[in-house]
Amino acid sequence: MGSLPPSLDLPADPKHGQQRQIDESTLLNLFKAQQNHLNYFFRHLDLSQALSFSQTLLNTTGTIFFSGVGKSGFVANKISQTLVSLGIRASFLNPVDALHGDIGALSSLDVLVLFSKSGNTDELLRLVPCARAKGAYLVSVTSVEGNSLASVCDMNVHLPLERELCPFDLAPVTSTAIQMVFGDTVAIALMGARNLTKEEYATNHPAGRIGKSLIFKVKDVMKKQNELPVCREGDLIMDQLVELTSKGCGCLLVVDPDHHLIGTFTDGDLRRTLKASGEAIFKLTVGEMCNRKNV
Repeated sequence: MGSLPPSLDLPADPKHGQQRQIDESTLLNLFKAQQNHLNYFFRHLDLSQALSFSQTLLNTTGTIFFSGVGKSGFVANKISQTLVSLGIRASFLNPVDALHGDIGALSSLDVLVLFSKSGNTDELLRLVPCARAKGAYLVSVTSVEGNSLASVCDMNVHLPLERELCPFDLAPVTSTAIQMVFGDTVAIALMGARNLTKEEYATNHPAGRIGKSLIFKVKDVMKKQNELPVCREGDLIMDQLVELTSKGCGCLLVVDPDHHLIGTFTDGDLRRTLKASGEAIFKLTVGEMCNRKNV
């Protein structure tokens, strides 16, 4: 067992005029302690269990459901979302809602993964017989040896936990960290086994940087000619204000009779011209004030 993390020696309540502070060395020691606890997990994880679990998820022909209560529930939900983002059919099943109708989503083709540090969570234990009646394959992921949940599931994965970083060994901070590391690592293993390409990944993230760079072509984002704010150099600036503001480009494209670009006139150019010319702007043409550099 690792040494206990140092307790936080905090000043008195701010109501009594003293400001609370965290000492730098205390924070550093906490990070080092958490690192040691995570290293304990990596050193003692049964790789054969992790492999069996990963293979089970890979071979699932239905949906992979994840469930948990409290902080473990948040982790279970996050892992399910990670799998969904990789194109794997997965979902989070709230154990309380499941007993009030949501269990109808379960079938004999599905796997239900139950995350629980103690393995003695009442809500999950009540869910097990109902899920078994639906024919789902049940997997418990726990950190306490000899727990009740492991004994009633088809498979159990033990996540070795040295202790919580919490000085009372109570707040679930290290246990949830190893749950997250375990779940997300398995997700990437599934990603590799399914030979997911970057292009396939991008289709699941169309609004992200990768999705935009791989999915959208120039023609998908390029404005068509009738959508461009085009004007001629002899046009009066004031006559082109609607064109400047309505096309959402922030500038006018000044073209010659053959539609060759000869300059631009931007929102900034309009403000500077108005400030410098005042009422004279009503008589100025776009060509007189447009920017012809780098065109």
